Amino acid sequence: MAETNDIREVKSSDRYRGRITQVPIYLGKFFRMFIYQNDWKVVPMAAFIALLVGFVVRDTFSVTMEGTNKGAVAIMSVALWNGLFNSIQVVCRERSIIKREHRSGMHITSYIFAHMVYQAFLCGLQTVVTIIVFIAMKVHFPENAVVSGVFIVDFAVTIFLITYAADMLSLFISCLVKSTTAAMTVMPLILIVQLIFSGGIFVLPESVKPVSSLMISNHGSACISAEGNFNDLPAAAGWTMIEKMANREGADPQLKQTVETMKMNGMDEQIKLETGKSNYNANYDNTYENVKHRWHVLLIFAGLFAVLSVIALEHIDKDRR
Repeated sequence: MAETNDIREVKSSDRYRGRITQVPIYLGKFFRMFIYQNDWKVVPMAAFIALLVGFVVRDTFSVTMEGTNKGAVAIMSVALWNGLFNSIQVVCRERSIIKREHRSGMHITSYIFAHMVYQAFLCGLQTVVTIIVFIAMKVHFPENAVVSGVFIVDFAVTIFLITYAADMLSLFISCLVKSTTAAMTVMPLILIVQLIFSGGIFVLPESVKPVSSLMISNHGSACISAEGNFNDLPAAAGWTMIEKMANREGADPQLKQTVETMKMNGMDEQIKLETGKSNYNANYDNTYENVKHRWHVLLIFAGLFAVLSVIALEHIDKDRR
């Protein structure tokens, strides 16, 4: 009962308006929900998650290959989580109202497009908050950017597109599931699948890589790694292991002396750079073409899931749920 009272239905005089004129009606409803149903809470939640991730990655992102790769996955996960959480319940929680309004003349395309605009607004707010938190946490950012020339701008676009693509995926799921409980049950599964097949956490076999290329997480983390200059950074893992071997209890004193001499001569940095060159990954090239390609793919994902959402709701009148 409370849910029905909270959701503002379209006035009967507006039900038979055209598709374009129905959009602002639903937008108005969504923005009222932002204020009165506490949808604004997604913004401070995004800030809190960004704070946790920023604390972890601030000293290693765009400093070493390993730190950049881990940081890219963590930052991508922030955007992915924000997007999935934004719209996972927005359709299924008012399914009966949508069915009634559709029978009275509501256009599904107008309803979904209004959601697209409103969710873009939410994703934009979350992106701004995330960037502000990262700056406040003094996360290490590179100076160059291949698209706009300003790293923060390129980085913000990538964060927004990951968040928005995940948001549209979540909207599509919300159009399919029967209840809010089912929606919240499915969301962790989607998140786990995205993380496993992102390609940034596990080394995937060749047979699975085509599946990985269909993941928002794969293109999102690759884009962030590219913007973080992954291929131009030193790889510290190998040298760190050598130092541990030299400094462990019972280690050969000659090995320890050799390591110390190499450090004094700056050979450790040279080894890190050479190791980095051997870890070159074409998917992480910091080039205009690569970054724009990832942006285009994320936009395609967002558009595809929006279209699928329309298709999923077009036959809602036949739904017996």
